[in-house]
Amino acid sequence: MAQLFEPLKLRGITVRNRIAMSPMCMYSAGDDGRATDFHLMHLASRAMGGVGLIITEATAVEARGRISQTDLGLWDDAQVDPLARIVRLCQSLGARVCSQLAHAGRKAWTPQKGAGPLPAVGPSSIAFDTDWKAPQELSRTDLEALPATYQAAAQRALATGVDALELHAAHGYLLHEFLSPIANHRTDAYGGSLENRARLLLAIVERVRAVLPEDKPLVVRLSATDWVDGGLGIEDQICVAGWLGRRGVDAVDCSSGGISPFVPPVGPGYQIPFAERIRREAGIATMTVGLITTPETAEEIVRNGRADMVALGRQLLRDPYWPLRAARTLGHDLEWPRQYQRAKL
Repeated sequence: MAQLFEPLKLRGITVRNRIAMSPMCMYSAGDDGRATDFHLMHLASRAMGGVGLIITEATAVEARGRISQTDLGLWDDAQVDPLARIVRLCQSLGARVCSQLAHAGRKAWTPQKGAGPLPAVGPSSIAFDTDWKAPQELSRTDLEALPATYQAAAQRALATGVDALELHAAHGYLLHEFLSPIANHRTDAYGGSLENRARLLLAIVERVRAVLPEDKPLVVRLSATDWVDGGLGIEDQICVAGWLGRRGVDAVDCSSGGISPFVPPVGPGYQIPFAERIRREAGIATMTVGLITTPETAEEIVRNGRADMVALGRQLLRDPYWPLRAARTLGHDLEWPRQYQRAKL
């Protein structure tokens, strides 16, 4: 049996295989942050195609935390039902669904380079790039209110019926901004040492874990390195991953970069070593992502214990039925949807 198609148990849920759909912003919601028919088609087609775990696009916990004005949101109760119908459909097709909760921080309103309808905020008033608007530095009062904001969004996500939650702490968005000394120049309890810079993330984890049922997993997406001098490195994030595990996080979704405009050298599977080290040294399950395109590569990752799950992004945009094709390539007899049986060779 191909290891890629072995079920994975996370807390009280079982994911049918080790293939995840990586969260990708589709910029297709209304200004109200509600899911549309596009999202229904987009996510359900990957469930039909055999993906084990579908992670929704970055879903803003508050209106000022959107990457763009056409991102999904969970800051309002009216956003629950449009997402809930998508969750139900994907689950009926055999997939598990994970909602990614996010706050863009200083990278809010990316198409307008930080100048949107609401002020962008961050740990410090430092712009993402020279031609970006500098964010407002979060006051201590606003900062201490954020865990409750995430908790409320988590409760709305649970009302949609999702199987798991992921907190987005990567790619230069708010929680990553606090972690990284590139964006965080604070001198209070939320700046300075790595422990201080992780304080907000850990407080949010605790508040979200407190409302999550015991059987539902919690995942955190981390940028394993900032790829710039003076930024976060893999050793820092191994430490953070250990703190997360002790607070009830079940897996780390390992990506990298995003804190600066610098584009790192990339190639097929370039982030696999990060997931491998965090898994081994922090003792926590990991997911790897980044230019993984072939069934053989995905199988090798899982078979050799380099990560527990493989997340695909652009490859699933190209081919929503990649898992079905991968199973055939690996000689695994995967059950196809009943309606598509006549196409199975």
